[in-house]
Amino acid sequence: MNERGSMLPLFGGAVVLSLVIIFGVSSATSLLIERQRLFALADSAALAGAESFDPALLREGASGIVVTLESDRVRGAVSRFLATTDVSGFESLAVERAGTGDGRSADVELSSLWRPPLVSEFFPAALRMSVSARSQAFIR
Repeated sequence: MNERGSMLPLFGGAVVLSLVIIFGVSSATSLLIERQRLFALADSAALAGAESFDPALLREGASGIVVTLESDRVRGAVSRFLATTDVSGFESLAVERAGTGDGRSADVELSSLWRPPLVSEFFPAALRMSVSARSQAFIR
């Protein structure tokens, strides 16, 4: 038997498949890193919001001092925090929500636009991602 053929199409297909996998992994890694950065920023903003309590509203409770948060103060603290923090690495950063639902914890939701390192048909040109963080206010 005399089987003859070219390995070039098989090699070319393997190269294309390898490039698609490498691109997919690099894009997924980029998205994960950007999400972690955004979450760290939201977590820090929530901490700033949790520290925005009015000292005049502190009261003694059964388990210690009770801190009461107000949504307006939390929003203001989050805005001041973001204004004094370098957020230039985030595209279209937006505060989706900042406030308190229970008066004891600050809730912050931030969103940002992510773009993959290389644009292709497999990934969108841009993706809006959103993260939320909560920080509880208490004094010991």
